[in-house]
Amino acid sequence: MLSDLEIAQNAEIKPIKEIAKKLNLDEDDLELYGKYKAKINVDAIKGNKNGKVILVTAISPTPAGEGKSTTTIGLADALNRIGKNTMVAVREPSFGPVMGVKGGAAGGGYAQVIPMEDINLHFTGDLHAITTANNAIAAMLDNHIFQGNELNIDPTRIIWHRCLDMNDRALRGVVVGLGGSTNGIPREDHFDITVASEIMAVLCLSNDLADFKERVSRIVVAYTYDKKPVTVKDLGAAGAITLIMKDAIKPNLVQTLEHTPAFVHGGPFANIAHGCNSVIATKAAMKLADYVVTEAGFGADLGAEKFLDIKCREANIKPSAVVVVATIRALKMHGGVLKENLKEENVDALLKGICNLEKHIENVKKYNLPLVVAINKFYTDTEAEIKALEDWAKKNNITISLSEVFSKGSLGGIDLAEKIVKKIDEEDGSKTFKPIYDLEDSIKDKITKICKEIYGAENVEFLQAAKNQMARFKKNGWDKLPICMAKTQYSFSDNPKLLGRPEGFTITIRELKPSIGAGFIVALTGDIMTMPGLPKEPAANKMDVIDGKTVGLF
Repeated sequence: MLSDLEIAQNAEIKPIKEIAKKLNLDEDDLELYGKYKAKINVDAIKGNKNGKVILVTAISPTPAGEGKSTTTIGLADALNRIGKNTMVAVREPSFGPVMGVKGGAAGGGYAQVIPMEDINLHFTGDLHAITTANNAIAAMLDNHIFQGNELNIDPTRIIWHRCLDMNDRALRGVVVGLGGSTNGIPREDHFDITVASEIMAVLCLSNDLADFKERVSRIVVAYTYDKKPVTVKDLGAAGAITLIMKDAIKPNLVQTLEHTPAFVHGGPFANIAHGCNSVIATKAAMKLADYVVTEAGFGADLGAEKFLDIKCREANIKPSAVVVVATIRALKMHGGVLKENLKEENVDALLKGICNLEKHIENVKKYNLPLVVAINKFYTDTEAEIKALEDWAKKNNITISLSEVFSKGSLGGIDLAEKIVKKIDEEDGSKTFKPIYDLEDSIKDKITKICKEIYGAENVEFLQAAKNQMARFKKNGWDKLPICMAKTQYSFSDNPKLLGRPEGFTITIRELKPSIGAGFIVALTGDIMTMPGLPKEPAANKMDVIDGKTVGLF
């Protein structure tokens, strides 16, 4: 089979003006970035209708792969094929995973958004703008201290990190201001990957540019010597940051391989941020289509929980249904099979690993939402394994669909599309949806509820630093904000090695970070890092341009 890149390069791509016409948008509503991609002027989108939102999530990810973005895109194509006016709204890829090991976020096989090369590389420059805005705040903060420190900022209590859109472990901890008195005040600093920046979260949760500016103004960057918060507004930086971001905040319009209109906008990680595409793009898509298929990063314990408890609450979005993606390969890994042995039939391991899927299904149901399980089919899946999975679904009254969108495009997703439409027609979740916790709960109670209800933890341990921060946050009036958990994506626990459905474990909350601009509190668990590192053999080693043609990009 052709590689993802070869499929994308061989595909017919239509001018973006033609795609926009499908949405009743004309050229004046577009800001063209070449022939095949554009930003949208959302002010041009009129009307009171709201399309139905379908969230695509997954089991806990494994190196075997699950195909969540592929399923999202393939499902949107399949819905259009069966006559449903559908758009897809997904996140932008980050350079770190593209150059590292995880890959991009443009789908795969015959279920991709295109132009794939552009989307996975510089695209329309959104992530560069976020990086610049983040680091402009850092520069103005350090300059303020150097120029006399009128705000009385304590350099040891600066919580704003610089960022870079790359996996670079060498920048996790650095010292800045070296080289003499003219080069700033020496202090310890840190780099996060750009997608973990609060600027990214603010972009993705803002309703418009004015809301963005208000949120940026509230961002807490440091504390004074008497422990009072210092904001971007205090630094006088809110206007400049809004200026930097005035284009990046507009949704990007592209298309799928089958010419379904697609918004690709915003890209926070779901293990260290809230993991959803922008509110602006999702709500615009809801005005333009009858069905909107969107995804949230990693497993349902991370991306879906944050979509439902943070994004839906902030944007007043009520999803109609959820698709939980799994693969037989990944379920076998959760059942104890090593990656190198996944091609071998192993029904026992499959049935053992199904406990991970069961827990994610239970969690979705806690939000009073209907669901369909999509099994992303691989060529190595055997008839016995497929039958065992179908028998399990029948026994447990779970609607299941074998999805082949990777190899067949929309034709491989018709069954999934028909089942999700039927599920919505019978029990539309927008009428029953309810978040898992109340905002009036204390910070401790909200975190504990997520850890016990969603992760299945027996205990939650708060280190002293986290206890002190909870007290300080309550004093500052931040205790009624939602919680954004930072946790390994590989396990329900904070130990990435505990696969399947672990029990009797303790989640350790080591630190809390205020993301007041975004509008949530980040709770860091275990040893989760906000700057990933490259693997021993980065994907970047295989990338090149030969005779003007990109090679090696997946």
